Amino acid sequence: MTASAVPDAIERAMDAAGFRTAHLVGNSLGGFAALELAARGRAESVVALAPAGGWDAPSPWAERMLASFVTFQDQLRAAAPHAEAIVATPEGRRRATELLTTNYEHIPAELVAHVIQGVASAPAVRAMVEYALREGYPTLDAEKITCPVRMVWGTDDRLLPWPSAAARFRRDWLPHADWVELDGIGHCPQLDVPLETAELILGFIR
Repeated sequence: MTASAVPDAIERAMDAAGFRTAHLVGNSLGGFAALELAARGRAESVVALAPAGGWDAPSPWAERMLASFVTFQDQLRAAAPHAEAIVATPEGRRRATELLTTNYEHIPAELVAHVIQGVASAPAVRAMVEYALREGYPTLDAEKITCPVRMVWGTDDRLLPWPSAAARFRRDWLPHADWVELDGIGHCPQLDVPLETAELILGFIR
């Protein structure tokens, strides 16, 4: 595991697909990776949904948050064989999405089950957490980002709380980005308010 593992992998996939640049959208770790790719000159634009890594370091709450991902995955590995039964009830869908969204009733049960199974089977969670706790979260070469950037954050984000988790983005790295606050929305706007999020992405690209 290295700090560049995720953006390197995305860059290789872009090369294989024949894309020199693209409009990039990412959530959480994916948002940070999209910004890293923008710093490498691989982005036409970036829409970052609650991107990781923007908190002030050192940050005890961020370290606790990162460490909790290992526990979350262990819990979801135990739950994954029962995913279909869990998502069959509104209560189960609420429990499965409560750290990600404030709205959940519209999310299809099969998508919630897919999220459970996806997190449970992700192979690199422990290695990534151990690396981040040992080496610290990487910094962003924001001065190299020349493409348009829109930052979107839900005010009810329970994983990366607004505005403290965005401190370095707002103050040091991307203060001149287009900042959008989504009142009462959680960590994953694409699940929470999918139509509004799609409009924020497509409207920015246009």
